Amino acid sequence: MNGLMTLPGIEILPAPLASIEQLRRVHASDYWERLVDLEPPPDAGDNQVALDPDTFLSTGSIDATLRASGAACFAIDQVFSGMAKNAFCVTRPPGHHAESAVAMGFCLLNHAAVAARHAQAAHGAQRIAIVDFDVHHGNGTQAIFAESPDVLYVSSHQLPLYPGTGQPDERGCGNVLNLPLAPSDGSAEFRKAWSARGLPALERFGPDLIIVSAGFDAHQRDPLGQLELQDVDYGWITGELCAIANRTCSGKLVSILEGGYDLEALASAAVAHTEALVA
Repeated sequence: MNGLMTLPGIEILPAPLASIEQLRRVHASDYWERLVDLEPPPDAGDNQVALDPDTFLSTGSIDATLRASGAACFAIDQVFSGMAKNAFCVTRPPGHHAESAVAMGFCLLNHAAVAARHAQAAHGAQRIAIVDFDVHHGNGTQAIFAESPDVLYVSSHQLPLYPGTGQPDERGCGNVLNLPLAPSDGSAEFRKAWSARGLPALERFGPDLIIVSAGFDAHQRDPLGQLELQDVDYGWITGELCAIANRTCSGKLVSILEGGYDLEALASAAVAHTEALVA
């Protein structure tokens, strides 16, 4: 993603470690302690611990996921203090599949959820919208906030596809809007779903903050999905989200990297996303 470093208006800052207090607002203490205990020690070589068929712990996993959640919380602090209008957390591992006490889908901690609860606890945010355009449904985010009317979750994703959730009738407490797309759907279907339903719902909600689960694996080059999005679609949806943020919450928007598994597509889509953030 070297292209990000040449964009005007960009300041690149290191990701701090999330605090245990920040994690505990979302994740059970015994769950986190178990992950820490299971991580292979530095002298374990290439050893890995399988948490499920897709999700592994290796040496350094705990530091990486702590910094991903820490980056999200730090970005929240930056936009609420006025130091930044918006932020993009270029971190891994992703987070939107992680439930409060379950790791899955490459995800150990749910960074968007940790960031949302941090915004509420540290900055008094009352209404938070989480927008997710990863090719996979963010089952963990939906489950964590299913009974939280102060958090709106809106997701476009491919169905059928892992993890199998994200049906239109999954409504939470009225705070969940799923916009499933069919395999081979591309720009027209994606933009129609967001223009007709997703963006109007976001505007009606009137958030104090928008958090974006920015997965780029709906790109036509990505090997893990069958949607046909292009770089310009990521620029378009980002611009639309920024416009709503400008109207509803003084531009406060924090984006967090989720999926994206073709490196060329990930890089070019992330640049399109960032260009729209700084426009």
